[in-house]
Amino acid sequence: MFKKILIANRGEIAARILRACREMGIEAVTVYSTADADSLHVLFAEQSVCIGPPRAGDSYLNMDAILTVAKATGCDAIHPGYGFLSENDAFADACRDAGIAFIGPSGDVIRKMGNKSAARALMQSVGVPVVPGSDGLVRDEDEAVKVGERIGYPVLIKAAAGGGGRGMRRVYEPSEMRDLFREAMAESVACFGSDEMYIEKLILNPRHIEFQILADKYGNVIQLGERDCSVQRKNQKLLEETPSHALTPDLRKRMGDAAVRAAKAAGYENAGTIEFVLAPNKEFYFIEMNTRIQVEHPVTEMVTSMDLVREQIRIAAGLKLSRTQEEVELRGHAIECRINAENPAKEFAPCPGKADFLYFPGGPGVRIDTCMYNGYEIPPFYDSMVGKIIVWAPTRLEAIRRMRRCLEELTIDGVQTNAELMHQILYHPVFVRGNYTTAFLEEHLPTMLEWMARIEESEA
Repeated sequence: MFKKILIANRGEIAARILRACREMGIEAVTVYSTADADSLHVLFAEQSVCIGPPRAGDSYLNMDAILTVAKATGCDAIHPGYGFLSENDAFADACRDAGIAFIGPSGDVIRKMGNKSAARALMQSVGVPVVPGSDGLVRDEDEAVKVGERIGYPVLIKAAAGGGGRGMRRVYEPSEMRDLFREAMAESVACFGSDEMYIEKLILNPRHIEFQILADKYGNVIQLGERDCSVQRKNQKLLEETPSHALTPDLRKRMGDAAVRAAKAAGYENAGTIEFVLAPNKEFYFIEMNTRIQVEHPVTEMVTSMDLVREQIRIAAGLKLSRTQEEVELRGHAIECRINAENPAKEFAPCPGKADFLYFPGGPGVRIDTCMYNGYEIPPFYDSMVGKIIVWAPTRLEAIRRMRRCLEELTIDGVQTNAELMHQILYHPVFVRGNYTTAFLEEHLPTMLEWMARIEESEA
């Protein structure tokens, strides 16, 4: 087992990893930018080192600085969390070359699954269904027009190296193709340094279903059930739950089996996520693999009673999975709400600032993952998520009611958040019935914002 792990991240995920290390008896070193000097992951750590100024490129994305700290502090492993360097194949390679374990898959696997076009081809080779689309990369506008004509509109232009909705455009009419293809390619170059694009059929009003997998270096691969991530804005997830109301036992098994086949085909090791879209006709299609821990991993932990970060560390240290597929038991229902410092009424504009007073809910079946505390100053340089509320209950309706109660108790004075919107979502009849799709927020946001405005007026 590792003696000391460097946590190459910030905020709530850094604190989450730090807790796992302490419970395993492993020393941990955290790193921080000058903007994060007062963050929880710095205050809680036994050893913390500043790696640069606020800009991520000068700190949390600075591979040389992070590796220098790891070597200087005697770390034998690095956990990248999510975001930043977590899916950077060059960083995984650099860790290997430095003799430091990267707690995640190898650089080769990250490259293989990070290129969306190559991943599609690999999935097709092992019988995992993929969305109909281009045969390989689409190199220019002329080819894009031909592909659109062949597979039929609407289509989705996607960056092969993309993620998080970047380098992606929906095209509903042939006349839009050329301009949107140029836009998507330019965004891909700006965000990922790659002009490689591909096109696939746009499945209208799908569910976004992902399966959590764990794989060790001995060929053991298991899946831990699904998460429904269909409540999204601009391809960014806001609320996740497990199990999905949309899956029958038979469909769940088929999708889970496909997720395991996908991970085995990739030669995958560590924790990862196989993402699918589920069409209204219940056909499912692979869209991508996330080669890291996910923001929403706690809902899976709540229904399986497994510590996924602990499993990541064990796998990277060369140990076998702690459970077989037959030993995985899914119990009850879990929901996660992401609490973001943003204003939904102003197109979700970020709202950094100081939390003058903070109170997080508690009680049975409630978990809070956050980096916040009373007086914490949210920096303007990073993602707007400042915490996650996760609840578990025996049934979906009980979990919904528990989350409503938690959001009613949540108090963050001095900072605008999306908590009231999350509360509205949990009362919306479409969500309560479990019939929502990825179009849910786009379709119902205006009505929910109107409700929120009325409530604010009545309380004024």
